[in-house]
Amino acid sequence: MTVVAGVGVIIVNEQGEILLGKRCGQHAPFWSIPGGHLDAGETFEQCAQREIAEETGLIIAPPSLIGISNNLQTWRAEGKHTVSVCMVTQHPGGEAQLKEPDKCSEWRWCLPEALPEPHFEASRNAIHLWLTGQCYLPTASLLPTK
Repeated sequence: MTVVAGVGVIIVNEQGEILLGKRCGQHAPFWSIPGGHLDAGETFEQCAQREIAEETGLIIAPPSLIGISNNLQTWRAEGKHTVSVCMVTQHPGGEAQLKEPDKCSEWRWCLPEALPEPHFEASRNAIHLWLTGQCYLPTASLLPTK
């Protein structure tokens, strides 16, 4: 089995809300920050900018690194082990578009302290790291799910 690397991006608007998508494809019915798999030869920033443009149409500035999430709950549930590079950037303005309607049915601005449920593990972990100022949580796989 291989471990897959991904990048997740917290996009923060002027009101302190973050952009979340309701997944309808592989990760349905979970809510999640935008992001995706790292392609060979890509920097984390390039991956983040590519994925955000592909999913939402937003053109973001290179995001800053928050930390790393080892997504063990997903591995236990799905048999797919991912490690997520968690990043953050400011909202560049404009509306998020449904560029990949087969993967995401809606985009919504939400308060990070009031996440919609069910919430995707990698996204929950990234938001937790960002809110607490941590870069890694050894027990991230033990964070509560609702």
